[in-house]
Amino acid sequence: MEGVGFFMMLVIGVIAGWVAERFTKSSHGLLTNMLLGIVGAFVGGFLANLAGIEVSGFWSVLIAAIFGATVLIVVYRAITGRRPSY
Repeated sequence: MEGVGFFMMLVIGVIAGWVAERFTKSSHGLLTNMLLGIVGAFVGGFLANLAGIEVSGFWSVLIAAIFGATVLIVVYRAITGRRPSY
């Protein structure tokens, strides 16, 4: 992601994974949240580029990561048939 270093990507990953976890009523650990957020940043950035939206800098990467991580959780649940853990 342009404009975001390695350490900030980890921070964004934790925040995005946690927010996506709350949106989808999931229950994950810190490491899973971080991985979901980092992968979600790439998924969200890819989807934003497809839509013609530029993603660079902390806030836009964070929003893209939250969106991407949420999409990943929803797709995973659709494939596995799992329900939210209330």
